[in-house]
Amino acid sequence: MKKKKKAIKKEKKDFAIIFTNWVWSKNSLLVHTFFFIWSFVLVLFWIDLEKVLLVLTTVVSLEAIYLAIFIQMTVNRNTESLASVEKDIDEIQEDIDEIQEDVEEIQEDVEEIQEDVEWIEKDIDEIEKDIDEIQEDVEEIQEEEDEEEFDFDKTVEYFGKMEKQLQELMKEVSTLKKLKK
Repeated sequence: MKKKKKAIKKEKKDFAIIFTNWVWSKNSLLVHTFFFIWSFVLVLFWIDLEKVLLVLTTVVSLEAIYLAIFIQMTVNRNTESLASVEKDIDEIQEDIDEIQEDVEEIQEDVEEIQEDVEWIEKDIDEIEKDIDEIQEDVEEIQEEEDEEEFDFDKTVEYFGKMEKQLQELMKEVSTLKKLKK
């Protein structure tokens, strides 16, 4: 039963659309023009002008009533369509608002990352300074070691000590030889 009602309602809408479209066409203009001319031609064939005008006024009034009904049906259809579009626009606006919130969150994340990068850069600068200081210390130690290895006075002193120790060893060896004999 509901299917029949929906089918009848759809046929009414379709008929209203077809009729309204026809009324605004060139064919409608031609039919109306022919009808009005024919109405006044009847007066030439000895039909009373008052009767022609009465019939013409009645037909035009009925046509105006039906046109108003069909135009209102078309307006209602367009209103429904606009309501649907408005609903879609509201949904799109909600989606845009959500996207805007997401963009703001991403912007905040980017700002936090930038702050982290700045801290990391500061840490890297400090580490580079520390590395430079350590490198300088290593170079100083290396220089000190290099100086110690090639210090001629220390080398002469060392050889002097070695010579004394060798002389003492020689004395002991000679003492031992004498004792052995």
